Amino acid sequence: MTSPTTPAGKRVLSVRDLTVTFQSERGPVEAVRGVDLDLYAGRTLALVGESGSGKSATATSIIGLLPPGARARGEVLLDGQELLGLDDRRMSAVRGRRVGMVFQDPLSALTPIFAVGRQVADAVRVHSKVSKQAAWRRAVELLDLVGIPRPQLRARDFPHQFSGGMRQRVVIALAIANDPDLIIADEPTTALDVTVQAQILEVLEVAKAETGAAVLLITHDLGVVAGHADEVAVMYAGRVVERAEVGELFATPAMPYTLGLLGSVPSPEATRRLPLVPIEGEPPAPSQRPAGCPFAPRCPLVRDDCRDKEPALTEIRQRHDVACVRAADVLGRRPEDVFARAEEPAVAPAPAAGPVLRVNGLGRTFPVTKGAVLRRRVGTLQAVSGVSFSIRAGETFCLVGESGSGKTTTLLEILRLRPPESGTVEVLGVDVAGLLPAPERRRLRQAVQIVMQDPQGALDPRLPVFELLAEPLRAAGYAAEATRDRVVEVLDLVGLPRDSLDRFPAAFSGGQRQRLTIARALATKPRLLVLDEPVSALDVSVQASVLNLLARLKSQLGLAYLVVAHDLAVVRHIADRIAVMYLGHIVETGGAEELFAQPRHPYTRALLSAVPIPDPERERSRERIVLRGEQRSAANLPAGCVFADRCQLRPTLATDLQELCGTRRPLLEQSGGTTVACHAV
Repeated sequence: MTSPTTPAGKRVLSVRDLTVTFQSERGPVEAVRGVDLDLYAGRTLALVGESGSGKSATATSIIGLLPPGARARGEVLLDGQELLGLDDRRMSAVRGRRVGMVFQDPLSALTPIFAVGRQVADAVRVHSKVSKQAAWRRAVELLDLVGIPRPQLRARDFPHQFSGGMRQRVVIALAIANDPDLIIADEPTTALDVTVQAQILEVLEVAKAETGAAVLLITHDLGVVAGHADEVAVMYAGRVVERAEVGELFATPAMPYTLGLLGSVPSPEATRRLPLVPIEGEPPAPSQRPAGCPFAPRCPLVRDDCRDKEPALTEIRQRHDVACVRAADVLGRRPEDVFARAEEPAVAPAPAAGPVLRVNGLGRTFPVTKGAVLRRRVGTLQAVSGVSFSIRAGETFCLVGESGSGKTTTLLEILRLRPPESGTVEVLGVDVAGLLPAPERRRLRQAVQIVMQDPQGALDPRLPVFELLAEPLRAAGYAAEATRDRVVEVLDLVGLPRDSLDRFPAAFSGGQRQRLTIARALATKPRLLVLDEPVSALDVSVQASVLNLLARLKSQLGLAYLVVAHDLAVVRHIADRIAVMYLGHIVETGGAEELFAQPRHPYTRALLSAVPIPDPERERSRERIVLRGEQRSAANLPAGCVFADRCQLRPTLATDLQELCGTRRPLLEQSGGTTVACHAV
């Protein structure tokens, strides 16, 4: 253990032998087992690991927010004060004053019926004897500190009037309202766009500097860890299995599990697209942990003594602890040296003569209405405007951009297979605007299938696997015997065992459920798969195996993919061509390698600079462009470039060019290796 004080500063929180027990149908199960942590003023400790590893249970036990029936044992000292065992009244005096919490979902963390300024002011008044006027001034000051524009005015707005990133800023303002000693941030950027994520992480750094607090950061994003953590604790099966300074852990991991997590992460800087290195298998359920090392069933380096006794967390270097008997064999090795890398997919079949999908000048508007009883139209929202692209067999085309850029609307317009409001959509060379006979429309619907973001929501929980996969086949007119054969065939394609046919979705892990949704999409032998954030809901280790599966299927079946994703590291790994969208317009498009190597549009540059890199040295030394302000409403488009009011390049341009950006919309034109809509390139 470290001393009470390090060169970094005072020890704020000391956790010793923390154990958290939940009640289950099989009796008590330990979700957290013997965790020791130290947090220091002005430093960030990151807790990482797969879902179910005990990260959030550790955090909620510290702050006293465990659900009824759960029990925490051990010692949690906040600057010498024991927190475990405090009743709710005394714990409420600690929460919000000495410990601030930033939750994953800001909308759930804010009360919808109160203005955000009042909520921040109330947080101040609960713990300080100040007047309403003083609390309101403090609330406005805090909103300004976290980057809310026009805080005097916006403080009177309600949570629903803010974007997701702005709501998260308000939650951070709440967390630091009383200058806490400790800030706990539980997946604070998971649901946010990459540009908004960069803004929120910058605000967290400002909050840490302003308060001098220690920060406990819970995240699955190793790029975020590389850029913002000082120390990392890796959790698996309820306990810490490795702990080290961030640079040490990324450079020389000593636990096979940590090495596997690092190998599962796609890098936005990778120049060669190799299969990722996934960790096979699933973490053990709390009630079914093996007798020895809980990682032994998934570990390629396992030996007999690993299964005999669970190894203790032992110091192998200064400030580097690991719970593994094979630590000496892991040091200095790369993920592919320990875990099996999937084979590179064979070369995809030659593309067909024409594109699988062609979109030309696609447009979609929505009316903006006002009035509670007698609604009247007061404007028009331009969701998608003039979008054009094509996709060939064996090609992956990605749409990227912030929320509200028109990506999902574009997908829906294509999937409707009906005449679009403006422009044309052709599937397999057939214009969907034509009066198609029923068999032809059915053929087109079978040729285009979708894989949804949330596999749990996409699968009917009442149906077993066989019925889930047989349903689209019966709708397509398959006979009973052909249906059975095809169900077994698609199960084999996605790597699920045939004995899964009688099981229900709840019996599968998240990664297996996503394989099921892919199998269901493949049932009717489609030519185009539309993938809406296909891996965003998965752990990083599972994400790697699903991405490898998609690469293999594309090559094996000659599929075309249309992908919407906000994780640009994933996009770099899977995309052949990319279109960058902003406020319903494509602002840059081109080959993935060309676009990542030399982005031309200022918005593309900002997007790429915001992508976290899982390398502490590179992540902390590179230039980053943090966009200011929020994306405007598509109901109020500017006359000129849609990105002009946030463009970091515009203030550096000559006056006449600045005026041109604000008055005339640029056309997509070839520039370097990409096609870009910008007056300044």
